Amino acid sequence: MTHYVDSEVARLGTVLLHRPGPELARLTPRNNDSLLFDAIPWVGRAQEEHDAFAAALRDRGVEVLYLANLLAETLAVPDARAELTELVLRSPRLGDTLRRRVADHLAYLDPATLADVLVAGLAHEELRVGGDRPGGLVWTLMDRHDFVIDPLPNLLFTRDSSVWIGDRVGVTSLAMTARRRETSLTDAIYRHHPRFAGTEFVYHPELEHLEGGDVLLLAPGVLAVGVGERTTPAGAERLARQVFAAGLAHTILVVPIAQERATMHLDTVCTMVDADAVLMYPNIASTLSAYTVIAGADGDEPRVDGPAPFLRAAADAMDLDQLRVIDTGLDPVTAEREQWDDGNNTLALAPRLCVGYERNVETNAQLERAGIEVIAIAGSELGSGRGGPRCMSCPLVREPLRG
Repeated sequence: MTHYVDSEVARLGTVLLHRPGPELARLTPRNNDSLLFDAIPWVGRAQEEHDAFAAALRDRGVEVLYLANLLAETLAVPDARAELTELVLRSPRLGDTLRRRVADHLAYLDPATLADVLVAGLAHEELRVGGDRPGGLVWTLMDRHDFVIDPLPNLLFTRDSSVWIGDRVGVTSLAMTARRRETSLTDAIYRHHPRFAGTEFVYHPELEHLEGGDVLLLAPGVLAVGVGERTTPAGAERLARQVFAAGLAHTILVVPIAQERATMHLDTVCTMVDADAVLMYPNIASTLSAYTVIAGADGDEPRVDGPAPFLRAAADAMDLDQLRVIDTGLDPVTAEREQWDDGNNTLALAPRLCVGYERNVETNAQLERAGIEVIAIAGSELGSGRGGPRCMSCPLVREPLRG
C-alpha cells in the first residue's frame, strides 16, 4: 500500500481517525485539566458527532481507517504486544509488586481488549488483585479513583502524533506529559502493522518536541512549522534537517505563534482551503511572521532568512504572486469567538472543499462567499478538547497536487 501526502488540499484518499470511546468517560472535574480538556464531554453525543464526521468523509469517497482497529491488529503481532506492554510496565510509579500484578492482568487480554486498555487506561479498582495476588504498597496507598494506566482522551486528535510528508511518516514528539504515550501506539502501528510494511520514517518520538498540528504542507516541497506552546525551535530545526536530508522539501517556514491555549498549534490560526488560499485568524494575520529555512547545497548548513511577514514569505516559497486570505468571522468579537471554537481548523477534502464545525456560522459564510464549499458538521462535544476537523484527522493518502 502506497501512502503519500504532499499538500493540505489535494483530493483526500485515506485518513486515520480515532472514534472517541471509554477514555472520554474517564474525564472528571478532578482530572480534566491535567488531561487537557476544557470541559467534560457527553461521550454518547461526541461519538454521534464523530460518526457523522466519518460518514461525511466516506460520502466524498474517502477511506476511513480507525486507530483502535489498527492497534488491535498490531497487538496480534507478538513483538508489538511485548513492546507496548513493556512500555506501560516501565512506569516508575508502579513499584515492583504492582508492576507484576499489572503484567499478569495484561497477559490474559486478547488483542482487542488490550488495545482498549492501552487507550482507555486501567483504573485502580479494575485491576485484578486480592487473595494470593496482593497489589502491594503502591496499590494500597492509591486512591480508588486513580489510574494504574492513564487514559488517552486526546488520542481523538490523530493529527498530532504523526504526519505524512511525501511517502514518509513522521511520528512526532508530543510536549505534554498527558499525551506522550500516544506516539508509542502510533509508532507501533506504523512499524508492525502489515498495511504499513516497508514504511520509512522522517521523524521519531525520541527527538525534540514537534506536533503534527504545527506542520502545514503548504505546497510540494514547502512546509510551514509553527513554534509555540507545543513545538520547540529545536523540533522545527530537527524536522527541517530530516526532510532536507530525505529530499522531501526545499523550504521550511518557521512561524512563531503565541504560547497560549487558544493558539496551541499553527492550525488553530491558519489552515489551507485551496492551493492558493488560507483561512486565517484576522487578529494575527498581519503580524504573523516567518523565518525561511532553505536546504543547503552539498551538505552545507541550511540557510535561515528573515523574519518576514508570513503571507509574503509563504507566497514566495510557493511561487505565487500572493496568497488569498479568508478571515475567520467579520468583526473582532466574532473572529475571536470562532477562532476559539476552531473556526480556522478546517480539513480540506479537495481544492475548494473543506469540513468545518457548523457552529462557526460567520467563518463558514466567509468561506462560501470565497467559493469554498463547506461540509458543516456538529462539534459541540468533540471541541471540548480544543480541536477541529483537521486536528481529528491524519491524512495518509492524497492525490499529488497539480497546478
